[in-house]
Amino acid sequence: MTQSNEPATRSGGVRERKRRETRQRITDAGLRLFSRNGYDATTLDAIAAEAGISRRTFFHYFKSKDEILLSLQSGLGESLVAALGRQPATERPLEAVRNAMVELAASYSLEELAAIDRLMLSSEAVQARKQASYMRDEATLFAALRERWPSESEISLRLVAMLAVGASRLSLAAWRSEGGKRPITALLQETFDALEATYGGRSP
Repeated sequence: MTQSNEPATRSGGVRERKRRETRQRITDAGLRLFSRNGYDATTLDAIAAEAGISRRTFFHYFKSKDEILLSLQSGLGESLVAALGRQPATERPLEAVRNAMVELAASYSLEELAAIDRLMLSSEAVQARKQASYMRDEATLFAALRERWPSESEISLRLVAMLAVGASRLSLAAWRSEGGKRPITALLQETFDALEATYGGRSP
C-alpha cells in the first residue's frame, strides 16, 4: 500500500511559513531600530533581542545587518515581477513594466519611501553592495519578461529590463533631489514618457 506524502508536505509547508515569518520579524525589528537609533548605532544583538531570537538564529537568516536593508531591494524585485504578472497580456513589454512599476510605487506611502531611502543612504557598505542588487533586479525582471514574451528577442527583453531598472533609479534620484515634493509615481511616468519619446513610439 502506497503511503501518502501529505503529512510530510504539510510539515514542510509549515516550516517554510515559520521561516518566512521569522525572517520578516527580524527585518521589521531591524528597520524599527535603524529608524529609532540610527543604522551605525544599531547592533546585531539589539536586532536579535528586538526580534525575540538569539544572535545565532539571526545568522541563520542574515549574514549582517547590511543584508536586512539589501533584502528590501530584493523584495522590491520580486514584488515588481508579481505586479508585472497582473498586467494585461495585450501590453508590450516596456508598457507592462511601466504600469507594473507605477502600481508598485503607488503601494508605498511617502513616509515608507522616505524611511527606506534614508536607511539605504545611511551606510556606505550598503551603497556599494546596492549596485550588485540592481544587476540582480535586471536579471530577475529579464527572466520574468522572457517567460511571458517567449517570442520576443532576447536582446530586446534584456534592454527592457535594463531601461526599467535605470528608469526607477532616475525617478528615485529626482524624487530625492526635489525633497519628495511630487509623488514617485508621477516621476516614473515622466521618465518612461521620456524613454518612449526617445524610441519615437517604437518601444520594445
